[in-house]
Amino acid sequence: MRSFRPAAVLATSAAALALAGCANMFGSSPPPPVPRPAAFTALGLSAAYLNGDVIGGRHARAAKMRAAKIRPLAPYAAASTMQRLEQELRVQTAGIGLDVLAMPDGLLIRIPASFTFQSNSAAVRPEFDATLLELTRTLKLYKQTYVDVFAHTDTTGSAEYNLSLSDKRAAAVAAYLAGHGVARARLASRGLGESAPLYNPDVTETQKAANRRVEIRVVPYRSTDR
Repeated sequence: MRSFRPAAVLATSAAALALAGCANMFGSSPPPPVPRPAAFTALGLSAAYLNGDVIGGRHARAAKMRAAKIRPLAPYAAASTMQRLEQELRVQTAGIGLDVLAMPDGLLIRIPASFTFQSNSAAVRPEFDATLLELTRTLKLYKQTYVDVFAHTDTTGSAEYNLSLSDKRAAAVAAYLAGHGVARARLASRGLGESAPLYNPDVTETQKAANRRVEIRVVPYRSTDR
């Protein structure tokens, strides 16, 4: 796993650029950065759900992309496209408290609990709204990618209830992205309930809050996808 945390000088400069972009987009001063919760622990990239195919399968997703007139990337262009996306996301998220993680075939944006949902809620919090708007701005520029949204819960309540709640949360984030300009053909969502926790068990409220998170996986759409 590589978690992108630029050196202090670069981080300061990148944070300034990111905040300037927010100010331009919202027409006023951006919301203050939400600090990373002390209890947030980066989960490795070996989890099975991250190493499988895109949600719904590449064949079906590629068909939707073609129907939406989205042209695929040539195989040789995929790596450079993802590198540019990675660089933009690193600048955009500097100082905000998100993790941008490189995967063998794509990127993962891991959003900790302070941005996501209150317990037992699938409503996007105001803090999360501003973050999603910024991410949407970049994702719209990289049309030749699949965007998977995963949502997680803590272990409060039954596993069945948590799976249902996480499905609603993932769908809410995907709908938000679609509503702000990300092509629906690129999007898919899945709730994972309490099956992939950062803390197991999650005994304290801080640990439970850390388990409530959203992840956005971005994978290149290639001409070889069928």
